[in-house]
Amino acid sequence: EHSKEAKMKFDNVMAEINGFGRFQQRTIFLLVIPRMTLPFHFLLNNFIATIPAHHCDISALDDGGLFRNLSLEERLAVSVPVQQDGSPNSCQMFAEPQYHLLLNSSSNLTDLPTVPCQNGWMFDTTTFKSTLATEWDLVCDKKPVNSATATIFFMGVMVGAAIFGYLSDRFGRKKMLLLSYIITALFGFASAFAHSFPMFAAMRFFTGLGLSGISIISVVLNIEWVDIKHRTEAGVLMSMDWSVSTAVLPILAYFVRDWRYLTATVTTPLLVAIICWWWLPESARWLISNGKVNDAHFYLSKCAEVNNREEFMVDLMPEVLSKVILVEKENRKYSYLDLVKTPKMRALALFSGIVWFGVTCTYYGISLNVSGFGVNIYLTQFIYGTLEIPGKLLVLYTLHKIGRRLTQVGMLILTGLCICINLFIPQDLGNFRTAVGGLGKMFSEASFTTIFLYTSELYPTVMRQNGLGYCSFMARLGVSISPLMILLEDVWAPLPSIIFALVAFTAALSASFLAETRNIRLPETIEDKIFLIIMLELKITENRFPNQDVSMFCNKNFYSSQ
Repeated sequence: EHSKEAKMKFDNVMAEINGFGRFQQRTIFLLVIPRMTLPFHFLLNNFIATIPAHHCDISALDDGGLFRNLSLEERLAVSVPVQQDGSPNSCQMFAEPQYHLLLNSSSNLTDLPTVPCQNGWMFDTTTFKSTLATEWDLVCDKKPVNSATATIFFMGVMVGAAIFGYLSDRFGRKKMLLLSYIITALFGFASAFAHSFPMFAAMRFFTGLGLSGISIISVVLNIEWVDIKHRTEAGVLMSMDWSVSTAVLPILAYFVRDWRYLTATVTTPLLVAIICWWWLPESARWLISNGKVNDAHFYLSKCAEVNNREEFMVDLMPEVLSKVILVEKENRKYSYLDLVKTPKMRALALFSGIVWFGVTCTYYGISLNVSGFGVNIYLTQFIYGTLEIPGKLLVLYTLHKIGRRLTQVGMLILTGLCICINLFIPQDLGNFRTAVGGLGKMFSEASFTTIFLYTSELYPTVMRQNGLGYCSFMARLGVSISPLMILLEDVWAPLPSIIFALVAFTAALSASFLAETRNIRLPETIEDKIFLIIMLELKITENRFPNQDVSMFCNKNFYSSQ
């Protein structure tokens, strides 16, 4: 019996107490509440940073004379030059009213002296009541400042990934999740009440930092509480919240058209999440790996109780639990340096980092580069969200049938192919181009869904958050670079699409070098991870090595050097 206990692994314990029962389903529900804010904030710039149609403010030109008696259209005609499409110029006005244009509007306007807008701008408030651009006049010369809000936000997300990845492996999933809730809520609401653009930009940076913690910690906490059999369902089910919330955001934005109120509205779910946090469990895997066996026994007992499997925990004492996860060294603290200390871990970090960079770079590249559906921004964003749901259902099927690695490689190749196909579709076939672009976005989202689950399974428990933090850092690097790639269309129109396709194919190639993790138990320590890699690489079976002594592979000194 003692021998049986010693051989028991944590995944066996999870299977015995029902690894996907009411306890796990309740945990997913509690984690989904704060995760709603992820797409809300990640895509918020599509609405709050939009620049409505605008022209110079000409109200100051009303001198009480002729100007006062003119209609608005006539005032614009004598004050603001028109562009080629017939709309008023956004950034220039005549140095003084050109009343002769009322009599001869076809005269040569290029010879008339113009100056930059002198008294601010007038904005079209038909679609948006208020945006960052209308609040602080972030147009014309200040337009790049408006665009910088997204970059500043994602820089916060990038820094947060590194910080929370380390802290969560050091101090636990649950505590750091609460910290990320509080940071995001605090700075999310603060950004809604910012009275200057620099203050708003700083608040958005820290909002992104907090959201990064919610993103990576919730995924890992979810995966670590599920048994081998149900990891796929748990990972894909949780990721559905992104697509649903992406479709919900434009509905909220349609009814809340002031940027301050909208920013506050999308932050509100975190107030509920902070209350629900009390019912969230700490990761039992992490607790055992860090020598907190009694705490792990408490949460596992709670899980067994909720799942009606109390009888199993009667005989499972805390001292037995200490054997289900081999702890390498008592009180050892892990950091990002452990990602590069051994050849196997270096290879894992290199290839997984490239895949994350490629997945996010192409996802956001397509999102920013796909032409609109010929409808308004709210409906376009809604369609984008609903398009992702079929992609996730496809992934749910392929992850079971062909595994993680082939799914990841396949989805990235299909994404790259859709980008390539669009290069050869004529511009006048707009609907067809949009359909292929939407298909590419679906495959891209499918690869995004896969990589979160795949990475959580690739890294050992003691390094899972560090690994996901590093990968998320690489991902945000991809997000930051994708808008810059789109600017290359000024050099040669097809260039951005060619680069995005090459990035997708490179990521697919890198994914092919990763180990398959379908139906494989989660590794607990770095040595455990390396051991699993070696077993998978060599495919050691009794049939292949009937007389082979494999004890060398179980020797600590052997695989520590790997």
